[in-house]
Amino acid sequence: MSEKGAEKSQSSTNEVEDPENSASQSENKDEGGVVPPHELRHPLQHRWALWYLKADRNKDWEECLKQVAVFETVEDFWSLYNHIQTASGLSWGSDYYLFKENIRPMWEDESNVKGGRWLVVVDKQKRQQLLDNYWLELLMAILGEQFENHGEYICGAVVNVRQKGDKVSLWTKEAEKDDVNLRVGQILKAKLKIPDTDPLRYEVHKDSQRRTSSMVKPRIVIQGAQGATRPAKEVTH
Repeated sequence: MSEKGAEKSQSSTNEVEDPENSASQSENKDEGGVVPPHELRHPLQHRWALWYLKADRNKDWEECLKQVAVFETVEDFWSLYNHIQTASGLSWGSDYYLFKENIRPMWEDESNVKGGRWLVVVDKQKRQQLLDNYWLELLMAILGEQFENHGEYICGAVVNVRQKGDKVSLWTKEAEKDDVNLRVGQILKAKLKIPDTDPLRYEVHKDSQRRTSSMVKPRIVIQGAQGATRPAKEVTH
């Protein structure tokens, strides 16, 4: 897949060829907003790229993946977010990916190949209350560099919209840095206000690639009121 990020200018956008991403469907659009002068904008620490995927069995996965926009200020993020469909409004089989500009949202990218993801499974019974909130809170956490001094290990965030159950995940760069990933997971749990009854699992990408079933054995699990964590080899079922 060709790198498109370098060709994008600040807050540039490409229309995704699907009506669910049109601005007309966004109820959050600021009709009277005035964009402040460039010097009043609030720059982010990194440039970020938003990607969109809508599954099509007649196309390869990479053919379905489209880069929507690249932005580098708080104002440009909100302008983009308010003009696209919410996660809960996407059709089944669709994904959003928000990654640092030069990181492609796939396992094979050099920044992801040795990494893993914190996986949040959204309760189907609470989808309407949780999905959009989880996704937005995660976006704000990574854009706002809220993972203490571990921001360099953050690659991006993903939301998978599926009829059998939605998922939100945070991808990190080094799966073997347990102390870093554990702290990132603890912060993620707090930011998203994930109930103590819901386990938070860290999965290694390489394990996901070679899995033989729908479940991947996690490297780290966070669960319970005390935020108990256990290496995968000690996880009990």
